[in-house]
Amino acid sequence: MAPVDLQGSAKVLVTGATGFVGHALCARLAELGYTIRCATRNPLTERGLNRFDTVATGELGPDTDWVQALQGISVVYHLAARTHVLRETASDALAVYRRINVEGTRALAQAAVRAGVRRIVFLSSIKVTGERTEGHPFTEDTSPQPEDAYGVSKWEAEQALCVAAQDTNLETAILRPPLVYGPGVKGNFLRLMRWVARGVPLPLASLTNRRSLVYVENLADAIIAAGNAQAAARKTYLVSDNEDVSTAGLIQSIAAAMRVRSRLFPCPPSLLMAGATALGKREEMRRLTGSLQIDSAKIRNELHWSPRFRLAQGLVQTAQWYHSQFPAKSNT
Repeated sequence: MAPVDLQGSAKVLVTGATGFVGHALCARLAELGYTIRCATRNPLTERGLNRFDTVATGELGPDTDWVQALQGISVVYHLAARTHVLRETASDALAVYRRINVEGTRALAQAAVRAGVRRIVFLSSIKVTGERTEGHPFTEDTSPQPEDAYGVSKWEAEQALCVAAQDTNLETAILRPPLVYGPGVKGNFLRLMRWVARGVPLPLASLTNRRSLVYVENLADAIIAAGNAQAAARKTYLVSDNEDVSTAGLIQSIAAAMRVRSRLFPCPPSLLMAGATALGKREEMRRLTGSLQIDSAKIRNELHWSPRFRLAQGLVQTAQWYHSQFPAKSNT
């Protein structure tokens, strides 16, 4: 099969275009000259994306109608999903995740086969591989061991995608990123930035864990590379900035980017865990204190991809966005 070369020559579909990663991906695709269509849950009202061809497909699930969205599409970048929820309220969380992430992905893949789509790039999660590492980073050869409903659903979605594409002309490429940061970030990373900006004393100076991250612009480049390179066909890749950092080091780097002082003080990790457990925040503390490293050599070697932005650069961009969105007095 001839190499896939889509830049500026064919139309691509982005699902989840209104999300954190989707925004960055669409902007980068447009910068590189791709013709873009966005599949959105509702008719698009966001000014940042209304320059693109859009199709409202409704809720992602087994009954989503993809016919109009997939017309004339060569590559689908599938980012839409029910994302990880720290404080889950659904009575049967796994069933909800499966309906959206697994059955929704399966239906999209089957529709893509019928529409003659050449490739689907699926944004999965490192949570498929596991929650923590001890001494050795995760690689693509590490056996998947998802621990929560979100991770299980992403692993099952990967398998559903590959089964739907089996014995067809549809190629698949799967990316498993760790924590993604950048302008527009939400969740725990945004919470951490707020703590740093407000000068909240944090008892994390003693942590020597190591964690991999990926800047959203670097991830967008990796997603595009997975859609464009023939070598990516039917492959799975782990992707990161290739700069692992401890939680204490990350906080110091965030503070430097935000031009404030980090207020870290030492506390034994065992005491941190005991206190968090007493407060019902054991899982949050495990993420803060544990290690999760990945080896991204495979995508760098096979797809000739490398991060455009270093950690410090990505954090400066994120800090500038934060200050524009949340102007307030900082600590000095």
